[in-house]
Amino acid sequence: MLRVAAFTGGKDVPSARYRVRQYIPLLREKGVQLREYSALLGCYPPASRWFRPFWGAATLASRLPGVVASFAYDLTLLQREMVSTFLTTEPYTKRPRALDVDDAIWLHRRGGLARELARRCDGVICGNAFLAENFLRWNPNVHLLPTGVDIERYRPANRADQPDLLIGWCGTSGNLRELYAIEGSLAKALEERSQARLLVISDKHPQFRTVPAERVLFRPWSPDAEVTGIQQMAVGIMPLQESLWARGKCSFKMLTYMACEVPVVVSPVGMNSEVLSLGCCGLPALSDRQWVDALASLLDHPDQRRTMGRTGRQIVEKHYSTRLLAPRFASILKSFVA
Repeated sequence: MLRVAAFTGGKDVPSARYRVRQYIPLLREKGVQLREYSALLGCYPPASRWFRPFWGAATLASRLPGVVASFAYDLTLLQREMVSTFLTTEPYTKRPRALDVDDAIWLHRRGGLARELARRCDGVICGNAFLAENFLRWNPNVHLLPTGVDIERYRPANRADQPDLLIGWCGTSGNLRELYAIEGSLAKALEERSQARLLVISDKHPQFRTVPAERVLFRPWSPDAEVTGIQQMAVGIMPLQESLWARGKCSFKMLTYMACEVPVVVSPVGMNSEVLSLGCCGLPALSDRQWVDALASLLDHPDQRRTMGRTGRQIVEKHYSTRLLAPRFASILKSFVA
């Protein structure tokens, strides 16, 4: 049994939930015992600059027991710095050491730390090809592992009793800016269809300027609210603005919609384009007009929604399910100690 100490950014950090925690029982079946050491005080510093030094010291202190414990394991898996934007105890964890990446973290302020962390690891696990291509510059041992979807949890549900046609978006409040970027298109699509409403599942209520408040349903994010909300969507959306950061996104939002047989309208940027190329699971949209037309097409044609939804589910089952990816993950982890 390979023993792995995994250091993650915290209980509710998406990368910790979906790239580490959900794999623990599946990896055990493949001979890998993984223990998560999460950041007890969260992975991001407080907004107040006055409290940041105290937060940093407390976070570092809370990490030290895990660093010491890593020497009882065969492999250390890091998802980010122990203390945000600082290189501290990472070099003192047990080697071999692997870095798991699902965002273009080298683009952050002090992004040089990501490059330095990659150099100090024995290999890097990347969520998509764009990330892998870039991390090869700093570490020659790079593996590709998409962010997997638990298809037993994200599964289709009966939407026949849903009175509204829901255009749905699920994500953290830090990504609401992507939703605001297509606000005009959303407002136009809602204006033309009285039965349509916009469902937003997030940790903060969106602040729209042109989308009428009465046409917006907001649900605070929770694991259960996320799944039930997606299951009620008629269309799931994932807008992205073209940028290097967007190319680093691993399309997980899109894949969860598809797993629930929800057709998608997405910006064809980075991995989103790759997923769209696997089958007719939704429609691409770049311009404002394309967003309006794509949403209108799916809202007006239930047969098209059902067909695309079934195709999307099949794509996730074939390429992105955790059950499918767990053996690959186990093999990658074992390769670091071979």
